[in-house]
Amino acid sequence: MTDAPKDTARPLAQDSNSESSGDASGRPGPSPVLPLSPRRRLLHDIIFESDTPAGRRFDLLLILLILASVVVVSLETVGGLAARPVFGSGLTYGALFRILEWVFTIAFTVEYILRLSCVRRPSAYALSFFGIVDVLSILPTYLAFLFPQAQSLLVIRILRLLRVFRVLKLAHLVRESTQLRRAVWDSRGKIVVFILTVLSMVAILGALMYLIESGPNEAFSSIPQSMYWAIVTMTTVGYGDIAPVTPLGKLLSAAIMVLGYSMIIVPTGILSAELSAGPKIPSGQACPSCMREGQPPGARFCFHCGDPL
Repeated sequence: MTDAPKDTARPLAQDSNSESSGDASGRPGPSPVLPLSPRRRLLHDIIFESDTPAGRRFDLLLILLILASVVVVSLETVGGLAARPVFGSGLTYGALFRILEWVFTIAFTVEYILRLSCVRRPSAYALSFFGIVDVLSILPTYLAFLFPQAQSLLVIRILRLLRVFRVLKLAHLVRESTQLRRAVWDSRGKIVVFILTVLSMVAILGALMYLIESGPNEAFSSIPQSMYWAIVTMTTVGYGDIAPVTPLGKLLSAAIMVLGYSMIIVPTGILSAELSAGPKIPSGQACPSCMREGQPPGARFCFHCGDPL
């Protein structure tokens, strides 16, 4: 990680804006910015970066804990296993699972607190995707005191395995996922038009099939039921619970199947066009202020918030 720049003009202006509680109009200012001491910067490099030996070891340990926690939560749902003794001892698997669950929860709670303590804007990380996932991964254990069934929600910790992309040096996959998300967002108008077109066709074809099959076929008892059949047929799922019996109904059904296959390529073409034109974000370190990853190599300031790296 590069050291903070010696230029004092920009950081002073930035700190004055960041630490202010409001402006002349009385509106609240941005979230408070905590200065990074050398110890906090070192902690940030270990927890949030994976390009150092210490950071790689921390992430590998974290992934092992997450996998072990998911396994324990899954085994707790196996019937009859909780009452069995552990290798003939007086401790049952149920008690062992509860002990391990609290060990994992305390470890993840400490990790979450450390993450908040080593970034410039703790609220930014707390409201980020990984920050919310971190909270959701520890809350069920504490909520289990009031709602025992809430502990089964601990399987949400599997989402934390998304950090494996950084640990295994798969940063290009993170970059491509960002590009895919931007392509979907940039083509949202075309996608909405496509979905509305499909829904209109489902309504029309469902009503038409109802007119054809409602007499001799009791399965098409209403237009909503016929629309359900049209959706299943157009998406080429074909459950087979509803099927036409008249020759005209079968002919319309065949046309809908062919139409469904031809419409599958439409959203694929839309996304392909956006992906081919979308910019690629270089991989790099994470910003300690806004937590935005994908910083250009050798950058001294974050390309998103402008804070020093």
